[in-house]
Amino acid sequence: MGGLHVYIVSYDISDPKRLYVVHKTMKGYGDPLHYSVFRCHLSSRGKVELVASLTNIIKHDEDRIMIIHLGPLHGEADGRIEYLGVHPEVSDQSAIIV
Repeated sequence: MGGLHVYIVSYDISDPKRLYVVHKTMKGYGDPLHYSVFRCHLSSRGKVELVASLTNIIKHDEDRIMIIHLGPLHGEADGRIEYLGVHPEVSDQSAIIV
C-alpha cells in the first residue's frame, strides 16, 4: 500500500470535550467535508498514526469512528465521491503526512 491513499473518516463522539479533541486531531490529518466527516490523504504510516491518535482519545464503549478506504490518491478515489449541491473546499495539501 505505497503512496498516498484517500480515506473518509466519520465520527460520532458522545462527549463534547472528546468531540472537540477528535475534531482538532482530524484537522491535522485531513479536510472537513461535513460536520464530523473528513477526507484524508494518508500514507500507510499516516493512517497508523491517525488510528493510534484517535484510539487514545475516544471511549470505545461510547464513541464510534468509521474509516473508509477509497484507494490510491491518483486512482479512482476521486470518482468514488459524489456531491450534490455545494462542494466542500479542499486544501492544497501543502502539508502531507508520510
